[in-house]
Amino acid sequence: MSERTLSACPSSPNCVSTQATDETHAIAPFRYKKSRVEAKEALKAVIASLPRATLIEEDEAYLHYEFTSLLLRFVDDIEFILDEMTKTIQFRSASRTGYSDLGVNRRRMEQVRTLVSGKL
Repeated sequence: MSERTLSACPSSPNCVSTQATDETHAIAPFRYKKSRVEAKEALKAVIASLPRATLIEEDEAYLHYEFTSLLLRFVDDIEFILDEMTKTIQFRSASRTGYSDLGVNRRRMEQVRTLVSGKL
C-alpha cells in the first residue's frame, strides 16, 4: 500500500489541515491511545452521527467523507489519515467551491474533536 498524504490547503480561508504551518489553516491533530482499528471505528461512529456526512473511501488507515450543506448543497471534503507510529489522526477539511467558508470547516473539526474526546 502506498502511503497517503493530504493535499496542501489553497490560499483561500476555506480549508484547515493538521499539516498546514500557517495560522489561517493550521489545526491540531487528534491523538489516540487505542489500536488504529479501534480508533478508526470510534471516529467513523462519531462522523456517522453528524448530519449529511457520506463515507466516500476507506482503507486501513484512511477515511474520506463528503459533507453537504443543508441549504445550498455545498460539498466539503474531509480526509483522515491514522498514523499508527505517532498515534495521531492527521486530517484536512476543505470546501470544494467558494473563497470563504465563514469558519465552517474549522468549527466542524473542533466539534469532531469534542465528540471523539475520550473515545480514541
